[in-house]
Amino acid sequence: MISQKVARTNGILITTADFDRLRGLLRSERRQMQAPFLEALQNELDRSTVVSTEAVPKGVVTMHSRVRVRDLMEGETDIYTLVYPDQADINENKLSVLAPLGMALLGTRAGQIVKFDAPAGRRRLKIEKILYQPEASRDFHL
Repeated sequence: MISQKVARTNGILITTADFDRLRGLLRSERRQMQAPFLEALQNELDRSTVVSTEAVPKGVVTMHSRVRVRDLMEGETDIYTLVYPDQADINENKLSVLAPLGMALLGTRAGQIVKFDAPAGRRRLKIEKILYQPEASRDFHL
């Protein structure tokens, strides 16, 4: 079983809209999902700072944000969009918030380094740039 432990250099910010939707996801998925994933998401929500959707800084990864990350071991970059589980499609780089990397990205800021356990082992990624954040673009309907 993969550990869902996630480490960050700073605390995380979550918008009120994302917080409410993610809490709803926890309630609806409780019987269907594996406990470690749900427990990890609950831990993330418990330690987050919730801010209004309009007040979240534009450099914070929120749901539906598109982010460029660099693997600190390999030097490779990837671009991901953070989405809810039913929208996930790795072929389109749509990453579920319940995936280890998805949880690691949620609420972090450009410039931060995230560490997480993946099937291939411990990974460290730097969040290079947030290419799109719905709140900064005033796309509150997503």
